[in-house]
This record gives sequence, C-alpha cells and structure tokens, in this order.
Amino acid sequence: MQKLLRVAVVGAGKLGARHAEVYSKLPGVELVGVCDIIEHRAKECALHCKTKAYKDYRELLGQLDAASIAVPSHMHHSISKEFLEQGTHLLIEKPITTSLADADGLLAIAKEKGLIIQVGHIERFNSAIRAIKNIIKVPRFIECHRLGPYDPRIINTGVTIDLMIHDIDIVLDLVKSPIKYVDAVGACILSKTEDIANARIRFENNSVCDLTASRVTKNVMRKIRIFQDDAYISMDYVKQEAAIHTRENGSIHYRIIDITKSDSLKEELADFISCVRNQKQPIVSGVEGRAALALALQIQQQIQQQIQGRQPNH
Repeated sequence: MQKLLRVAVVGAGKLGARHAEVYSKLPGVELVGVCDIIEHRAKECALHCKTKAYKDYRELLGQLDAASIAVPSHMHHSISKEFLEQGTHLLIEKPITTSLADADGLLAIAKEKGLIIQVGHIERFNSAIRAIKNIIKVPRFIECHRLGPYDPRIINTGVTIDLMIHDIDIVLDLVKSPIKYVDAVGACILSKTEDIANARIRFENNSVCDLTASRVTKNVMRKIRIFQDDAYISMDYVKQEAAIHTRENGSIHYRIIDITKSDSLKEELADFISCVRNQKQPIVSGVEGRAALALALQIQQQIQQQIQGRQPNH
C-alpha cells in the first residue's frame, strides 16, 4: 500500500479553501492542516475538511511532503522559500512570484533539492483546452478574451497579472516559439493599476496573438479562438465547450468537439500529487510559471509607462 502524502494548504481564502476540500478527498493524501493568519477562516476551513487549523505556517515546516501556497502573491516568495528549504514540494498559485528575481530564487532552491514546483495555471487543466490541444498544429493567429466584473478584493494587482496571465500561459504553451515583439495598451478605471489591458504578441515563427483582459465588464467571458492553415477552433473556458471549422470538399464543415467536462482544480491537484509521488515533471512547471510571469510583467510595464505618460504634469 502506498504511503499517505502529508499535505497542507497555506492561505484559506476562497481558492485555498477549495484546495483544502479537494485534498481532503484525494486518495493517498493526508491533509495535515490548513493555515491562515485570519484565525476564524483557518478554523472554518479546517472544520469543514476535518483537519487542524494553524495561524502560523512555520508550525508546518518540516512536517509535510507537499503544500499548496494560496496566499496573496506578494507573499509567495518568502513563504515558498521556507517550505522549499525544508524539503517540501510546492504547488504555488499563479503568479509564481511578483518578480523574476524571486522566481529564479525559488527555482534554484527547487533544483538544488530535487523538489517539484508546480504553478497554479488552472486553465491548462480545463477539459476543453485539453480536448483541442491535439488538434492544434501551428497557430497562425490566436485571439483571447478574459472579461468580467470588478472584484474589490483585488486592489494591488493589475488585470494583466490577475487575469491575462492565464491566457499568456496557454498561448506560450500552444505556440512554443520565442517572442519577437509585444505591443500593449491599457487603462486604469476603478483602481490604481490597469483594469483593462490588450496586448498583441508576434512570435519568431510569425504566429500572432491578441489578448484582451478586463475586470470592468458586466458579464463574464473566457474565450479563445485559434486560426491555423486548415482550421478555425473556438473554445469557451466557462462552458467547457469547443467547436472546429474545417474546409472539406470546397465548403466549410462545422463540428462540435466532444468534451467530457471535469473539475479543473481536482485535475490540477491530482496531477500535482501524482508528480510528487512519481517524481514527474508537472504540466505547468516552475519554469513555465516564470515564463508566463516574464511576459505578463513586460505587458504591464508597457501599459504603466503609457498611463504615466498620459497623466498631466503638476
């Protein structure tokens, strides 16, 4: 019988609580504890998942095989560093960190200690994207829209790092080519960081991608459209639905792609546990998490420079 992997969740907010719930039901996993600096939040989550509540994550150091880090992103580096130094495999929610130097620091420790870092780019585990991946050959043009209403809890993170980074990760995985140039534009509407962002990316293989993210849109929209020489593929992340248009006998043929819908988070955490147990490379490694962050920061920097340039001089 395989030994139980001792796992904990650091950060019991909306997402962390879901991590804890999934772990509590995964076979071969012992959910050792849930940690949050807001004590009642940790206790509520721990009670629901039949585990122990912690206020200080340091009490868990050295007690675990693996952990999910689901704290605010500015704390990812400092907390993850301590767990890695104690030999713990990590699933770090996206973005991996807030700076490339911090990401490099974590990757170096993980490499030295032979530890897995998986980054929580959950859309890679969406059943629809997994269903269309084997149809995609060389994308010529990719269009992504990730729009939704404003969330007042997200006040210090721009929409690029908060939302667009999901599509950045998907696009980098689909195109697999170095970036030639990036042209980005955005605007602050309700916060001090960009609330709307658009970026056009051209890759060395001449694939072009157009990304739009907004958190000031009434209705939720999460769509990707992929154009290649022999087909046009459209996909909806929310509905987990996809269709393909192909040319057959001189006319356009439309087909709904057969998809078995699944719980993306459950798939993601089950994959993480499998990687830890079998020492496999994760679907979204720390290196890929870093690549998505690098492009997101480049887009954000362009937008911030434009916004500052538009502000009147005092």
